[in-house]
Amino acid sequence: EMPNGSPVFIAFRSSTKKNVQYDDVPDYKDRLSLSENYTLSIKNARISDEKRFVCMLVTEDDVSEEPTIVKVFKQPSQPEILHQADFLETEKLQMLGECVARDSYPEGNVTWYKNGRVLQPVEEVVVINLQKTVNKSTGLFTMKSSLQYMPTKEDANAKFSCIVTYYGPSGQKTIQSEPVVFDVHYPTEKVTIQVLPQSSTIKEGDNITLKCSGNGNPPPQEFLFYIPGETEGIRSSDTYSMTDVRRNATGEYKCSLTDKSMMDSTTITVHYLDLQLTPSGEVTKQIGEALPVSCTISSSRNATVFWIKDNTRMQTSPSFSSLQYQDAGNYICATTLQEVEGLQKRKTLKLIVEGKPQIKMTKKTNTNKMSKTIVCHVEGFPKPAVQWTVTGSGSIINKAKETKYINGKFSSKIVIAPEENVTLTCIAENQLERTVTSLNVSAISIPEYDEPEDRNDDNSEKVNDQAKLIVGIVVGLLLAALVAGVVYWLYVKKSKAASKHVDKDLGNIEENKKLEENNHKSET
Repeated sequence: EMPNGSPVFIAFRSSTKKNVQYDDVPDYKDRLSLSENYTLSIKNARISDEKRFVCMLVTEDDVSEEPTIVKVFKQPSQPEILHQADFLETEKLQMLGECVARDSYPEGNVTWYKNGRVLQPVEEVVVINLQKTVNKSTGLFTMKSSLQYMPTKEDANAKFSCIVTYYGPSGQKTIQSEPVVFDVHYPTEKVTIQVLPQSSTIKEGDNITLKCSGNGNPPPQEFLFYIPGETEGIRSSDTYSMTDVRRNATGEYKCSLTDKSMMDSTTITVHYLDLQLTPSGEVTKQIGEALPVSCTISSSRNATVFWIKDNTRMQTSPSFSSLQYQDAGNYICATTLQEVEGLQKRKTLKLIVEGKPQIKMTKKTNTNKMSKTIVCHVEGFPKPAVQWTVTGSGSIINKAKETKYINGKFSSKIVIAPEENVTLTCIAENQLERTVTSLNVSAISIPEYDEPEDRNDDNSEKVNDQAKLIVGIVVGLLLAALVAGVVYWLYVKKSKAASKHVDKDLGNIEENKKLEENNHKSET
């Protein structure tokens, strides 16, 4: 049936004749096919093919008809969101975009979604306008749906999409557009200041940067920075840098928007550590002199102080009431703030203890009775040079052997076998003085009393300890004897008093006996 309702024959097939006859209908030229089982096929379907078709069966006796309605469907193209806004502003209704789906038949419908949820029209917040147009030449529909939207701050990163709903031979179907994310602009509501790098502690000499940020989008690009001691803010970008900070940089720092509407603050503490060593550097003193040493510190927190002498940590601070050679060395007073990484100070004292040469000579006959050993014990700094001479000849004895020079002390030793009495002279000389000491040595035939040779400090200490022990024992014995004597004296005194009482009592007994005898005689 044509659009005006008139019938038009388009195809004929006889059961007896095998040929097929197609009527001359321009809309169906070369598009029809009628098979042997009387099935009519139409290729290259068009919208205009949506009509009422009738199958007519003609026999000798009767004519029968059976109609059918042909429906034509066309799936639309995938919808697209066109004319997208560059950005969205909060509290402002504006065009977000236009969803377009083309070439649909029959017409479809468009729905907007946000994060997978349907956007329902809300006055002055969500405004949706749907337009449908048809192409007169093709009969296909195009759907256009525009969305006006008033975003909020929470719409940042929200996904907007649209879905077109259409009908097909099997029923209702949908096609979804690609999601779109819009840049949502909103004003700054809070300002934050932070210190970079984000270290827990800051020390003198560090470089620090203050960074100010706002939570708006886009974020503010300029701020006012307020420095301790400054009344006016310093206009800068979002950062303000300070190099080689000092302790006077400690204080409260602030930043605000350029209109001073919002502000944030932070407190910076610049840690410091000062060390003063008195005296310091190279110090030369004479043996026996006193040297007060002080190491004082000033710091932002409690600091730990320790001493090092010649690369060995000392248990106590050095104190010199009477300098000795062993006190010489390189001293380091060091301090550190354990809570502040990298904050440590140290100063050095190079102590030199000088002394004029001091000489002590000893002699002894060796066990083989064939030679004698003469030792010249020398003290002094700088190290004295030692020479030996024999009185009379004045010749220098070059066979002397020296011990190691330790703590300003060493010994020079020679072995001789004199055939007669001689006098040996030991000469010790350094930059301070020349010292000469002589010692008479008998002939080898006369034994010398053995004298102790060189004694080191440990032996001297042991001898001193033994002497102290002996003195202690003697004093203890004397005290014990004194106590015993006092006790004995008290005992004797008490004994005498007791004997007097006994004698008196005995005398009284004798008198009583005599009186009894006289009384007895009288009675008789």
